[in-house]
Amino acid sequence: MLRPSKKMLFAIEAVLDIAYHAGGEPVQSREITRRQGIPRRYLEQTLQQLVRSGILSGVRGPRGGYRLARERRRISVGEIVRVVGALETAEDPYRDIPASELGKQVIRPMWSRQQDEIMARLDSITIDDLCMTAYRDGIASEATNKLDFAI
Repeated sequence: MLRPSKKMLFAIEAVLDIAYHAGGEPVQSREITRRQGIPRRYLEQTLQQLVRSGILSGVRGPRGGYRLARERRRISVGEIVRVVGALETAEDPYRDIPASELGKQVIRPMWSRQQDEIMARLDSITIDDLCMTAYRDGIASEATNKLDFAI
């Protein structure tokens, strides 16, 4: 069974949390930790990497935090997975593992094709799609509390 890492799931949850709960204001990491239960030690490093990759932007100051760097319909789950994957391993994990000719010529290429198919599917899922799913499932958004209609 293919299984995403904790850091990968935390990154997707954090970006979704920011998209779903922002309401025009930056989202502070402690708010994400409170809502999602993501350990802060994982979160800060991951958020900074997402800022460096252009998925999020950081806002400094007492009311600072994180916001999406682009529209949520322009951020794919596949993009987030690639950023975290690069953080987790900078090398080919199979390079140093010994393998028979069957492993090298049949199993590894098959596995690689499966990963390519999964990534193509993840590239087709946007943060907007996930926000709409959360909305349809009745998950309350704190964004409604943050809207300010004052002129």
